[in-house]
Amino acid sequence: MHEKVSRPEELAGSTYKIKTPMSDHALYLTINDIILNQGTDHELRRPFEVFINSKNMDHFQWIVALTRVLSAVFRKGGDCTFLVEEMKAVFDPQGGYYKPGGKFMPSLVAEIGWAIEDHLQKIGMLKKPEIPEHQQKIMDQKRAEFESTVTATPTADTGDFPANAEVCKKCSVKAVILMDGCMTCLNCGDSKCG
Repeated sequence: MHEKVSRPEELAGSTYKIKTPMSDHALYLTINDIILNQGTDHELRRPFEVFINSKNMDHFQWIVALTRVLSAVFRKGGDCTFLVEEMKAVFDPQGGYYKPGGKFMPSLVAEIGWAIEDHLQKIGMLKKPEIPEHQQKIMDQKRAEFESTVTATPTADTGDFPANAEVCKKCSVKAVILMDGCMTCLNCGDSKCG
C-alpha cells in the first residue's frame, strides 16, 4: 500500500452509527477498505477512505477536514493505527458524555476514534486486548463476592456494573469499585494494588 495506489471502482466498507446525547441526529461513519494481493496467501484488508454523514451540519467543516486527513493517512500506507490513540485522547472542553452501559466518551472525536479502533480490530490490523485467564477468574470471583454483599441493582445507565461504580482511568467504563481495600475495575481488571 502506498499513496500511488489508485482507487478501484468498488470497495468493501462498513458503516458505524454514532449517537451522542449532545445532538438530536446521529453521525454515520463509513470506512471503505481496499483488499491488497487479493486471492493470494498475502491478502490484506486495509482502510482506504473515510466518510462521515449526518443531518446535523453544525460540525460540517471540521468533519470534512477530519475525513480528508484520515483518508490521506490511510492511503499513504504503513501503520495507521496510531490515529486511534490520538483521536481517543481528544477531550471536549464541555466535558464529554456517558454512553449506555456506563462508558465515558471524552468527545465526539474520541468516539469516532473508538469506532475506527473497532473497525481496525475487525479487519485484523489491531488485536483486541485480552485479559489473561487467571486475572479473569480473580475478577469474576471478586465481582461475585462484591455483588453478594451489595444489594444495589444495576441501572440502565450502568449496564452490568454496580450503580455506585466509578469511571476507570484505563478503559473509561464506569466499573471501578472498592474491593478488599483496593479500587479495582470490573471491566478491564485494572487495580491500584496490582
